[in-house]
Amino acid sequence: MPDTLFMGQQLYFLPVCASTNSEAQQLLIKNEATEGCLVLTAQQTQGRGQRGNTWEAAPGKNITLSVVLSPSFVAVRHQFFLNMAVSLAVLDLLQEQGLAQARVKWPNDLYFEDKKLGGILIENTINSQSLQHSIVGIGLNVNQMAFSHPKATSLALCLGRELPVDKLVDRLMELLEKRYLALRNGHTARLKYEYLQALYRYQETHDFLVDNARVQGQIVGVDEDGRLAMEIAGQLRYFSFKEIAFVI
Repeated sequence: MPDTLFMGQQLYFLPVCASTNSEAQQLLIKNEATEGCLVLTAQQTQGRGQRGNTWEAAPGKNITLSVVLSPSFVAVRHQFFLNMAVSLAVLDLLQEQGLAQARVKWPNDLYFEDKKLGGILIENTINSQSLQHSIVGIGLNVNQMAFSHPKATSLALCLGRELPVDKLVDRLMELLEKRYLALRNGHTARLKYEYLQALYRYQETHDFLVDNARVQGQIVGVDEDGRLAMEIAGQLRYFSFKEIAFVI
């Protein structure tokens, strides 16, 4: 059990499920989830990623979970700050394990040396002014040694050793609570600064795909709507999730 006030204190473990985010949504609908409720599975059969991508994970080898939050203190227009806090919490975990060069690839993938370690999918329920509920899905490759995608990797492949998944989950809950409470206490400027410093390819010149055309640009920031701020051909441009792709 994690050493937390509420994060992960209510636990639902499912040996197999389609999607932990979907299971967490059902708990919310039934009014059975308190804040910090953790839905954990050893095998997810229909894991989802950004843009409807599927998530590949070998049974029992990786972290596949969802956490229910009630961030009513986050205004709808500032909801990307929750992405920042969650991304930084996972990055905190990776850095504790020895992956100091792990980075957040916008909007919320975890990368190490140009390969994907994990991903985050946050699904928000909003009212008129603020977030009502958020389901935070986190997938992290821990002990899987082979992937069908050449750009995927795991902690074990990067570190040369296997890690205890259960202990990593507990530590992730502790780090997530710390970042979440920082957000609740209004430390948004600090979160944004740390997120930018940890951003994959931040302030570096690289190729990107925009409207199916290859362009050269530099990431210079993220705005309050979570759009990626890019300098391309001397112009500042902003892109939403599906409007730009990295060339890796």
